Amino acid sequence: MNGQYRYLFSPLRIGPVVVRNRIVFSAHLTNYARDGLPSEQHAAYYAARAAGGAGLIITEEHSTHRTDWPYEKLIHGFRREVIPGYRRITEAVHAHGVPIFAQLNHNGGQASSMYSRLPVWAPSPVPDPMFREVPKAIDTREIAEVVAGYGTVAGHCAEGGFDGVELQCSHSSIVRGFLSPATNLRTDAYGGSLENRARTLLEIIGAVREAIGPARALGVRLCGDELIEGGTTIGEAVEVAKMVEATGKVDYINTSIGVATATLFMIEASMAIPPGYALFIANAIREAVRLPVVGVGRIKDPVQAERALAEGHCDLVGVVRGQIADADFAAKARAGHATEIRTCLSCNQECVGRVGLNRWLGCIENPRTGRERVPLPGPSGGATPGPRLGASPQTPFRESKPKRVLVVGGGPGGLQAASTAAQRGHHVTLFEREPGTGGQVALAASVPSRAEFLDVVRNLRNECQRYGVDVKTGTEATAELLLGESPDAVVLATGARPQPPYWAGGLDRVVDVRDVLTGRVTPSGEVLVIDDLGFHQATSVAELLADRGCAVTLSTSGMVVGQDLGITLDMETFNVRAHALGIAQHTDEVVLGAAPGGHGGIALRVLTHTTGVTTERRYDWVVRATHQAPEDELWRALSGAPFPVHRVGDCLTPRRAHAAVVEGHQVGVSL
Repeated sequence: MNGQYRYLFSPLRIGPVVVRNRIVFSAHLTNYARDGLPSEQHAAYYAARAAGGAGLIITEEHSTHRTDWPYEKLIHGFRREVIPGYRRITEAVHAHGVPIFAQLNHNGGQASSMYSRLPVWAPSPVPDPMFREVPKAIDTREIAEVVAGYGTVAGHCAEGGFDGVELQCSHSSIVRGFLSPATNLRTDAYGGSLENRARTLLEIIGAVREAIGPARALGVRLCGDELIEGGTTIGEAVEVAKMVEATGKVDYINTSIGVATATLFMIEASMAIPPGYALFIANAIREAVRLPVVGVGRIKDPVQAERALAEGHCDLVGVVRGQIADADFAAKARAGHATEIRTCLSCNQECVGRVGLNRWLGCIENPRTGRERVPLPGPSGGATPGPRLGASPQTPFRESKPKRVLVVGGGPGGLQAASTAAQRGHHVTLFEREPGTGGQVALAASVPSRAEFLDVVRNLRNECQRYGVDVKTGTEATAELLLGESPDAVVLATGARPQPPYWAGGLDRVVDVRDVLTGRVTPSGEVLVIDDLGFHQATSVAELLADRGCAVTLSTSGMVVGQDLGITLDMETFNVRAHALGIAQHTDEVVLGAAPGGHGGIALRVLTHTTGVTTERRYDWVVRATHQAPEDELWRALSGAPFPVHRVGDCLTPRRAHAAVVEGHQVGVSL
């Protein structure tokens, strides 16, 4: 055992189940279900984390009743047809000696009738702020039906080979709805006092324990603070935890913070929220009960996890995004190779954001996440079986006939292509014309609020070093140089360049966000930042300029400034910071033209979409976050090259970092 982790890799008994370490791959949505049933991808996904050393795996939620269908790709645990899929999942995970629990849930009023075509059930007719649908207040007969549904699904899970079940009573649950004074307005035996509001939970515990028997573990996940007006706070959560323990039927308590449809940005927090932010909940509950308690809250590396245990906040640590980014998180830490972990960025782009768009869960850093069951190409692109079920998604097949590969560009696309090709056994040299690697990511991460984004480059750079990539920085890779090297293949990851919009007019004070981040210009006075991209490019630079004392206005043609910040759960925290900095936000407007405005300023003609009115405005500087153009000159110069030339990332067409990583990996395994 690595002596650095005194607590993290010690075993723990959870009722009838013993876990080999304290790292929990907690429940989270994946959108891997097909027609309401668990899929082969579920089995491969969870098995990869079991192979990677997790101590305990808890699957995503399994619906307990036909009235509960809030999103399309939900596992319908109430159908017996799920049992064969359950067995595939549990057998795949058990093959690695890891226990696996299933999370049971009914989302209650935090749902829609769009898929079920049935009324949404809840304790009281309180519409959810996101779904905006008035639920049906269930009567006592229907409460009994809900309770029985939990028992039925628990029985299915037992028959499917799960080692235990967890009741989701936290951020999106009919049980949370009963527990919370904000959503439980009842005056009968299920409302009013805390004891009455907890009655449904206690009845469910009884039904589930009866269904699974004494040989399987039972856990309850509670919300410690809903962060809404009139909602549950830590004091009541502690009292509920005591009630749960007093039943004598529960083996552990998991924790959570926030409400999924009102304060989701605090449940799946982005890098704007400090690590360990929700541990106070686990700490308070642990002081009140003797059951093992799981702590959560953006814990992204094993040192943070060990500290949470050592300081007595919790008995187990939920690490979700950390193991999404690197399935071998636990194994690398245990072996003393924590620096080799692909540390999660907490960017939320391809995990939380992608699932929110009804797509399957992925990862900006790990191109194999969500693709674990898809075989990797064999030698020279031929067909060969993929890694064993659950094998590390970062360990592709090694070529028996290595090639000499040149990669141009040290951003995430180039680094990923180089790392993957080197892992496959090829001899790789990477050229980067700048003094350091990172490309646009390095610039983006130079803004204080986005510093953790640089981890994607750091992680890939470390992999390149580990697998023997010869990285040559400060070297311009010309067509003549590449042709003279006579390689077997070339990968171009040359990125994109700023492209002035038609209205810019070549004015010196109409500049790109990159000009600000590189220090080429230092705007002052009144500054307009134009957001054509709807993401961090404009908002982060606006914050930077406001911090420097500029009077900043953000302008967008969209309905919301930085609209995709809502997808990654950055919108709320950005707006708080923007308000504190005095940043003005203008929406539904587009710049038609720019001209010198006197005293070195800029005069703009601006059209407001909603009214059709054109106005003239004056600013000292205009900073634009607008669409880029591919840096493809080298591609064109190599059009007749006697070796294959591949393009990845922005030099193919400008997009976000994940596209570059995925394409870099695809090219790396295809060489």
